[in-house]
Amino acid sequence: MKKGRLEAFSDGVIAILITIMVLELKTPHDTDWQALRPLVPVLLTYVLSFIFLGIYWNNHHHLLYAAEKINGKILWANLHLLFWLSLIPFVTGWMGENHLAPLPTAIYGVVLLCAAVAYTILQSLIVAQLGANAPLARAVGKDKKGKLSLIGYTLAIPLAFVNQWIAAGLYVLVALMWLIPDQRIESRLSE
Repeated sequence: MKKGRLEAFSDGVIAILITIMVLELKTPHDTDWQALRPLVPVLLTYVLSFIFLGIYWNNHHHLLYAAEKINGKILWANLHLLFWLSLIPFVTGWMGENHLAPLPTAIYGVVLLCAAVAYTILQSLIVAQLGANAPLARAVGKDKKGKLSLIGYTLAIPLAFVNQWIAAGLYVLVALMWLIPDQRIESRLSE
């Protein structure tokens, strides 16, 4: 199977998720700076989630660019990833509206962890289909960033019940780690 439909569908889903998140931002009724104060946690969680969705979109693009064709396993793995990404608007709103309360902050981490696991599965299926000597396999290597992300989310989830600011800090650290696009895939594919 060709990958065009999968790319278009995934791009559309991610665009819709970002749209849903921005529509959840409520406009203040007052016109002074104080009216924005209660919205700060909501806006900050929106920015963080927007960045995460952007990171997934960017890396998903690179991953599918490397794929030569798509099979049923890859289709299901991609749908699995999109399922977890589709929960990001919900957990973003819940965490933001409740000012980083422990349970919403932990559940936010669970969704991020599950999305990262789903991405890892999708990546491994594409790498397996291409073969161990393919440029993508060499580019991904041992996937240290992916493994560090999984560790960061796994630590943040229980830490949300101890200190939710530490958990949020771990989420930000993982995002910062991925904010710069992964050049390994681009450089290997251009060889």
